[in-house]
Amino acid sequence: MQKTYLFYDLETSGLNKSFDQVMQFAAIRTDENLNELERYNILVKLNPDVIPSPYAVITHHIGIDDIKNGLSEYEAIKKIHVLMNQPGTISLGYNTLGFDDEFLRFSFYRNLLPAYTHQYANQCSRMDLYPMSSIYFNYKPDVIAWPKLEGRSTLKLEYLSAENKLAEGLAHDAMVDVDATVALAKRFKQEKEMWDYLCGYFDKNIDLERISNLTPSLMSSSGQHRQGILMDGINGADNRYASLVLSLGKHHVYKNQLLFLRLDQPVLREVTEKNIPELFLVIKKKIGETGFLLPTNERFLKIVPEEKINIMEENKKWLQKHDYLLQEIIRYYANYTYPIVPNIDIDAALYQNGFMSPEDEMMCRQFQQVDLNQKITLLDEVFNSNLKKQMIRIIARNYPNALPEKYQVEYEEYLNLIKKSSDSIIDYKNNSKLTPEKALEEIEELKDKNLGSDERRLLAELEQYILGLKVE
Repeated sequence: MQKTYLFYDLETSGLNKSFDQVMQFAAIRTDENLNELERYNILVKLNPDVIPSPYAVITHHIGIDDIKNGLSEYEAIKKIHVLMNQPGTISLGYNTLGFDDEFLRFSFYRNLLPAYTHQYANQCSRMDLYPMSSIYFNYKPDVIAWPKLEGRSTLKLEYLSAENKLAEGLAHDAMVDVDATVALAKRFKQEKEMWDYLCGYFDKNIDLERISNLTPSLMSSSGQHRQGILMDGINGADNRYASLVLSLGKHHVYKNQLLFLRLDQPVLREVTEKNIPELFLVIKKKIGETGFLLPTNERFLKIVPEEKINIMEENKKWLQKHDYLLQEIIRYYANYTYPIVPNIDIDAALYQNGFMSPEDEMMCRQFQQVDLNQKITLLDEVFNSNLKKQMIRIIARNYPNALPEKYQVEYEEYLNLIKKSSDSIIDYKNNSKLTPEKALEEIEELKDKNLGSDERRLLAELEQYILGLKVE
């Protein structure tokens, strides 16, 4: 099968993956040699139950008036789902695994589309240039010019693009960012050996094999532990995006999650049985995703300051003498599960409700395949109350005039909860859905900032829209 890359970027109404929505999707499909095949640019109409974040609006400059003629969210997300699930597609971007991919996962779920198939089905897979850039920065620095922000190195795409003239246009326009990402990939791919090696990290089998080949470092009562250099942008410029870690094994519940203990932090030697949750010394990594584990040989260790190496060695000696505390750390993190959020909103329940039953999956497929009138008929045939609620919301958001009156009441009650500034609509992290009142407060905060005329126009437009919302 011929593989293709789908470079993509999102501009969204805000940062909440459960409750915000895509406002712009831009993508460029290339062949494996990064030759452009097609490009796509989709603007999405605002849902009636979404209040855009003022901070997001002045970042991407997409206002209320700009998206009036966009596709409905349901139609747009279906198109995006098809693009990402085209057989042999490798979907990627810049920090897409850190934000965009999960944002789309919730968008697919909210619109009753399979949320994970683009990760594995039909030879589809995912990559991300952001963690790759931390490796190039350290070990192939001549491939591009590396910008600095206030004296510190930065891996932010907008600064990489400006420093290297990767794309023309304003940063945070989705298509401009995609152009920049493709150009960056072409620069990276010039170092083919490095490119091919880093692509391997997004293969679960290769990633696991590399981790299993890390240097054995310490034996404890739970077995052999290996040490490595975990490379990821989240480690920060001051650490050259690197941290020295010790493998702790797999999570006991989330089987795709590996645990690594930070060895380069002096605070490790202050661990007690009571303060383990407070020190945040364990990094959770999913197999085949960021960050990248490198061996601690001379070639790779040369970027780590000697001070950090000395701290690692002291910490290993301490762990050897305090095996029972190492076991407590492993026990806590290997068994930790995310808390169940009571009364979670159905739009946010992707993880909490688990996978659908075969019957519900079949009902979702049927919902996708039939016309609008038949979708409405299906509402009376759905036994799963959560699934029915999702179907009602899809029809109400995208085809408001078609929703039968008996279901209008339920949807209006939900809209009024938002408009009344209730904090009862919460996501899986216990965060509340943005309300009109909160958005208006943010607009007032921003009015005191040094904004340009375009930003002030966008905020005024948003303020007028919010004030026009009425509680029924």
